[in-house]
Amino acid sequence: MKVGLFFGSFNPVHHGHLIVASHIANHTDCDEVWLVVSPQNPLKKTGTLLNDYQRLHLARLAVEGDKLVKVKDIEFKLPKPSFTIDSMVYISEKYPDFEFCIIVGADSWMNISKWKNYKQLLDNHVFIIYPRLGFPVDLQPSSKHIYCKSPYIEISASYIRTLIKEKKSIRYLLPENVREEIEMGRYYKE
Repeated sequence: MKVGLFFGSFNPVHHGHLIVASHIANHTDCDEVWLVVSPQNPLKKTGTLLNDYQRLHLARLAVEGDKLVKVKDIEFKLPKPSFTIDSMVYISEKYPDFEFCIIVGADSWMNISKWKNYKQLLDNHVFIIYPRLGFPVDLQPSSKHIYCKSPYIEISASYIRTLIKEKKSIRYLLPENVREEIEMGRYYKE
């Protein structure tokens, strides 16, 4: 089985994440896409992060019943912060019969040199890159990495958190069951 791994804080998960995951599941040779909820991304501040298990719960709510997109807590078992290279070693050992690729936005692709052991990642894994406005991707024809022209989705988790703090509606930006859970739990209110 071939699996696309979409690592992220998902703080909170929203339609942008889900559309990209679904598009990659439908338009590449990946059999499934796994949203891998990261407890702590080494390149992001932790101050605005909702509790790990609350983010995991919201992500699971978002993909309920989806046969192609799954949520995994793989990085919860690893030391913090979550480095992709460490996660890939763990995942490859845990699922030796699976083939994995790494899904990243064009913005992350442009910063790949900041990742721990990035050359090893590039050599050993296929990256599937999805578009982000303002971040052109120019892959060489001989590259094993894939540019997947998914729809441009300019929804960000930080924008959703700002709306919540400003007591504005977040309806339509994320699945309804996720919105209801956020409002019921009073998440991101500070």
